[in-house]
Amino acid sequence: MKHYGYFRSSAAYRLHIAFGLKGLAPDLISVHLTRDGGQQKTDAYRAVNPQALVPSVVTDNGDVLTQSLAILEWLEEAFPQPPLLPRDPMGRSQVRAFANVICCDFHPLQNLRVLQYLRREFGKDQGEIDAWCRRWLSEGLAACETLLARHGEHTFCFGDTPGLADVCLVPQLFSADRFGVDLEPMPRLCGIRALCKALPAFVAAHPLRQPDWNNN
Repeated sequence: MKHYGYFRSSAAYRLHIAFGLKGLAPDLISVHLTRDGGQQKTDAYRAVNPQALVPSVVTDNGDVLTQSLAILEWLEEAFPQPPLLPRDPMGRSQVRAFANVICCDFHPLQNLRVLQYLRREFGKDQGEIDAWCRRWLSEGLAACETLLARHGEHTFCFGDTPGLADVCLVPQLFSADRFGVDLEPMPRLCGIRALCKALPAFVAAHPLRQPDWNNN
């Protein structure tokens, strides 16, 4: 299996965590999103992913998977142990909704192509771009804090073991630190991250531990 990713990509970070939790070790192929004008824009990579986005996964059978949530769902079905989703339909829906808040609503607003557009078309400087990211991260993570509070006390987001929600949450908290988001009003999220930091799958998935970090 091949995993096309980039150390600073939150979406690729999700897959690193999930692969670790599932005990999988795909071959990592770095796609540097800023070098050479963006390696994701090359014809060679567009042949893998026409959107020119990471991550992408090529299975051992040669099938190409794109979009991190779809890849995570495939991992759950193809490699069901340990599970990332609850067994009951309502619990699965609640976890998916939480993941979608992150992956579909506020994470895309921090996507590199969006930030580059703000700089190129609207003349925004780095300070303004950072403020843009803080605004959407703060609002989105505050909603995540409230959503978790509705579902009672759990060790991790929705249970006593990490699952899909935690896989999606931790990379966004890394981004929150990067852009200076005040996380003090979000003690539940911070507590979950602290527990995840002690788990090997999360430790190994951290951007600083990716082989392409040294080439940034």
